[in-house]
Amino acid sequence: MDWRRWHDDYDQPDSWLAQRLRAVQGRVREALDRCPPGSVRVVSLCAGQGRDLLEVLADHPRRDDVRARLVELDPGNTAVARESGVAGVDVVTADASLTDHYLDMAPADLVLVCGVFGNITDDDIHRTVGYCTGLCRTGGTVVWTRHRRDEPDLVPTICEWFEEVGFEREWVSSPALDFGVGVHRFAGEPRPLVAGERMFTFVGYDHLREN
Repeated sequence: MDWRRWHDDYDQPDSWLAQRLRAVQGRVREALDRCPPGSVRVVSLCAGQGRDLLEVLADHPRRDDVRARLVELDPGNTAVARESGVAGVDVVTADASLTDHYLDMAPADLVLVCGVFGNITDDDIHRTVGYCTGLCRTGGTVVWTRHRRDEPDLVPTICEWFEEVGFEREWVSSPALDFGVGVHRFAGEPRPLVAGERMFTFVGYDHLREN
């Protein structure tokens, strides 16, 4: 998969990726708006070109308060993310599934898990939701995505998994859309994030459908 070329559809206003991006960015903006005064920590798993966050920060009033860690394995996409030049954003070319990359950022005010849940197994989605209790601070927000093309639709189940571990549902996109975007706020106490652990294995949508 050429993941840099895959991002080209974001530039087509009517594509499902562009629609999902607008939905995610709206939720990211709202989450930043309600963050308490002071430094704001953000982590993004499988961040791609960082559009979910970087395009919001371009004109957001909290831009200078944000310290972010974007982790993405594809070097072409991280190169694009670095071109944004937004201060306080650390773009890391690495395996986003490893907890080591987030130890000094967790628990964060905002956790982005976008473009992940459609490319890993259901068991790994459940596992990653559990790790969000270490990535996210009390009162912090997780914004996540998952396509709705499978039967049964897994989005309602993912919502339940978040809520079972102390998250409260704030917003979920319409089931009439091909994509799902969810927003959950953490009401529990963060558990320690342990070094050297793998949260998930990135399999890829096409491979999952073949199996």
